[in-house]
Amino acid sequence: MVHRFTDAAAWAKEFDDPARDAWQHPDDVVAALGLTPAMTVADVGAGTGYFTVRLARVVPEGQVIATDIEPDMVRYLTERAGKAQLANVHAVLATGADPKLAPRSVDRILIVDVWHHVEDRVGYARGLASALRPGGQVAIVDFTLAASHGPPPKHRLSPDAIIADLRAAGLDAVLSSTVLPEQYIVVGTRRD
Repeated sequence: MVHRFTDAAAWAKEFDDPARDAWQHPDDVVAALGLTPAMTVADVGAGTGYFTVRLARVVPEGQVIATDIEPDMVRYLTERAGKAQLANVHAVLATGADPKLAPRSVDRILIVDVWHHVEDRVGYARGLASALRPGGQVAIVDFTLAASHGPPPKHRLSPDAIIADLRAAGLDAVLSSTVLPEQYIVVGTRRD
C-alpha cells in the first residue's frame, strides 16, 4: 500500500490526537518491548514521534533512533525532540527499502502502523534483522482484519503473514501475548 505522508504538521493533528491513546494503547505497546534504561531503540516509520517521545523517556540512558522516509517527518521529529529536551533522540531519513540502521546497533525495533506500507517486506525484515544486536527484538504492531481504524481491509495483513515475513528474514517470530483493542503485536527475535 503506497501512501505518502509529506506534511508533518498536518499529519500531527491525526497521529498525535489524544483520542488515539484509546485504541492504540501506547503504554501497553511500550511495556511489551521489555525495555531497560540504557537500551538503544529504533522507532521505524516514526512519523511525528507519537511513540518516539514515549520511548525516549523509558530509555533515558540509551538512545532512540527515529526513522522515517519523509524528509518533513524527520525535520518535525528533530524539532519535537529539541522542544521536549530529549537529547537521546536522533531522527534519521530512511528509504522504503532500507531502514538505515547500522548492523548490530539496536536492542529493540518498534514498527507501528507501518508494515502494511512496506513493499518488499522480507527484504526490509532482513535489514532490520541485521540491525539487531544478539537477542534483540523487532516488534511490529498492525491492525487486525476487523479493526475500525487503519488502512482499507484489503491492505491489512494477518499476524501469520508478518510472522512469515520475519521468519523468512531469519528471525524467530511469534504473536505477542499483549492484547490491544484493534491491533496485534508480532515479535521477531535475533537468534545469535
